[in-house]
Amino acid sequence: MSNKKELRQQRNGTVINLTSKGQEKMVLKALDVVVKRLQKRFKNIQLVHEPLWLLKDIINRLKVQYPDVDFKCYHEKSSMKPDGGILSIVSKSGYQYPILIIEKKNQGTNDLRASEGKKRQAQGNAIERLGKNVIGFRVAMMQEAIFPFVCFGDGCDFCNGSSILDRVVTIAMFGQLNKEYLHNIGPSGVFNRGTFYFRDRVWKKPEIEEIAYSIAEKSVYYYFSKYSDKEFGSSPMSVGDFR
Repeated sequence: MSNKKELRQQRNGTVINLTSKGQEKMVLKALDVVVKRLQKRFKNIQLVHEPLWLLKDIINRLKVQYPDVDFKCYHEKSSMKPDGGILSIVSKSGYQYPILIIEKKNQGTNDLRASEGKKRQAQGNAIERLGKNVIGFRVAMMQEAIFPFVCFGDGCDFCNGSSILDRVVTIAMFGQLNKEYLHNIGPSGVFNRGTFYFRDRVWKKPEIEEIAYSIAEKSVYYYFSKYSDKEFGSSPMSVGDFR
């Protein structure tokens, strides 16, 4: 949701900031590969990557879309900052359409504590923090029939049979975990679930790349179908031209 001046500076190339640490850096490296694949798949595509969205910018957009509804936030700098940021496709008019929003969560240390002979600790609250962002992004994407959000979760709290998985399922509007939900489903698309991949084993970069690319590519086709590929100054290459 950059302003036009910032957008003009960004349109020359999408730059993924890889100075972050730990799991966030791994997600951004995977995203960098996704960007390169998209640029190869689609001719002249223009992409913008943003590390965060300010709540005030989301509200300004919502006020235009829903003029009869009141919206409010209290702090100018309040934001939603997913670990992998927000990747968007840019139209000729400079409007940004999100094609991929990535979160990465790790939760659980009881496996390590057990190996050290220590007592179990209460399970963490990373999932509760995740829920806040999911609500915000869902509302920001209400005008579209897709929700290109994906969260990768790993750690012992997400092992098979863990009750924590039901917290994730609740955030996912009771959808299945480890299944892609890009397009809204149900009457009038009431279920804009998003995609949640959770397990105890650590997610590897190639796995994140494939899942993230699948969501981003399908999102591009969605916008091409709804608004016309000409609106984005791009056209898809034939399947034989890719890979």
